[in-house]
Amino acid sequence: MLNTSQRLSAPLALLLGALVIPAGQGQQAAPAAAPAPATAAAPANSSLSSSLGLFVFPAHNQAAPQQSDDEGACYGWAKSQTGIDPMNIRPPAPPEPSPEQQQQAANAGNGARAAGAAGAAAGVISGGAAKRRAKKQAEAQQQQQQAAAEQQAQAYVAQQKATYNKAFTACMEGKGYTVK
Repeated sequence: MLNTSQRLSAPLALLLGALVIPAGQGQQAAPAAAPAPATAAAPANSSLSSSLGLFVFPAHNQAAPQQSDDEGACYGWAKSQTGIDPMNIRPPAPPEPSPEQQQQAANAGNGARAAGAAGAAAGVISGGAAKRRAKKQAEAQQQQQQAAAEQQAQAYVAQQKATYNKAFTACMEGKGYTVK
């Protein structure tokens, strides 16, 4: 999770920087004849599209600053169209166990112990073993439910990203880029 946050924070900072700096202000500081050092030294994976897992090719020879502007515009457009913020997708919270389920887990095997105690000392021992087995089964079931919930959460996030990426891709293709 930390790697994802670190990877996503750079493009987000670029996007926010582009929104805060008025148009043309950042370009006035660099001489017209020399390329901007940040653009020349920036790694290929620092773009907004790469943080989305997409490859964008400027099919109409758009310049890097233009592509960055277009990506920022399409980021906002896709977010408004889908209602999804790809930098902050949160799966729905898993449902809380019902009071009946909580009670069943707490009382797992109690009947076996009571029946065993009514019989004899040997019954108490076997009743205790049955309670331990029932408790282990309840724990295993709970772990399976947690694993299933995690899988559902991952599937939800993947589906949300795919939906967002479709909208982002449509916007970028409309601006003359090839997106894969």
